[in-house]
Amino acid sequence: MQYRKFDKLGFECSTFGMGTMRLPLLKNPDGTTNYQNIDEEEAIRMIRYAIDNGVNYIDTAYDYHGGNSERVVGKALKDGYRENVKIATKLPPWHAKVYGDFDRLLNEQLSKLQVEYIDFYLLHSLSKGSWERLRDLGILEWLDKAVASGRICYPGFSFHDDLPAFKDIIDSYDWKMCQIQFNFLDEFEQAGAEGLKYAGAKGIPVFIMEPLRGGKLAAVSPDIQDLWNQAEVKRSPVEWAFRWIYNFPEVNVILSGVSTMEQLKDNIRIFQDATPNCMRQEELDLVKQAKSLYDSKIIIDCTACEYCLPCPSGVSIPEIFGIWNDASIFGITKDHYKHYSKLINEEKDAQQCVECGNCESACPQRLDIIDKLKEADKELRV
Repeated sequence: MQYRKFDKLGFECSTFGMGTMRLPLLKNPDGTTNYQNIDEEEAIRMIRYAIDNGVNYIDTAYDYHGGNSERVVGKALKDGYRENVKIATKLPPWHAKVYGDFDRLLNEQLSKLQVEYIDFYLLHSLSKGSWERLRDLGILEWLDKAVASGRICYPGFSFHDDLPAFKDIIDSYDWKMCQIQFNFLDEFEQAGAEGLKYAGAKGIPVFIMEPLRGGKLAAVSPDIQDLWNQAEVKRSPVEWAFRWIYNFPEVNVILSGVSTMEQLKDNIRIFQDATPNCMRQEELDLVKQAKSLYDSKIIIDCTACEYCLPCPSGVSIPEIFGIWNDASIFGITKDHYKHYSKLINEEKDAQQCVECGNCESACPQRLDIIDKLKEADKELRV
């Protein structure tokens, strides 16, 4: 495992950080799964395997798996594992209505994680609006108090908005880290490469989320695979995606949520060579070609983060967009129609939308969800 040092903090973390947003799930009798119903035995086995193999950064959040991710992480870090890792979790702004909620939420998280302190405590999914609201509630004063009390060590934030908003937040406080969405499709989106370098120049460690764009960079169409096959050194699509990110010296940790032990082992293998400035120019050019090809195929940039859920009308928004994008990238088949017909039968299809707008205000990607649902319905309904 490769590590990168945080000069101002005086320690180093594994370049691969294990995310716990997509832990393995138990299957229902009918073969379906429920996002809240984690396969705890397997999840704990995976977390401990990661730590045993050099991963020392575990990322979770208040709302992951319906609130169950923190609890499972807490169980996994028993038996001496806590001492070998840095824990990161997040304060959800949407649950903080008044100043007193900050303490309530943190204390609940400490209890679920079964720890006395949290290493990295992030304000979750900040945008310009949520940042200004938290700031007006007194979040910066509260962070100082939480650090002084020993309940958190390193305040930070995760971010989904544009570059000016990112710079404004970065310049507003003595942050110990920040977390941005970054992959070769999003080089110039949100904070992007410029935001990465801006934070890096200030000595603020940068953590990367969505390196595989919600898994979409892992499964590729034949023409994209043909492009990767042109490389002198053969690598999987996942390797290319990670390699492009860890090539940046400003990147400290790359988070990847894993759902199977196979995925975890593959990530650990890939990150054995996670050194900065490792890519040759011809490799960088190949990635640019791949980006152009992807851009021509993806209909909607949904990462399946599920911040739009639950929909008041029951619309399964990320699932619909996932079917639609998959059909565009790989060619529509009877399986896509069958999948969408199942949502129709369950009354989770796009026509259930009443255009309340809750999803669009919650979407970190700022997608035009209402209009795109109508388009998806036209293509997928038979």
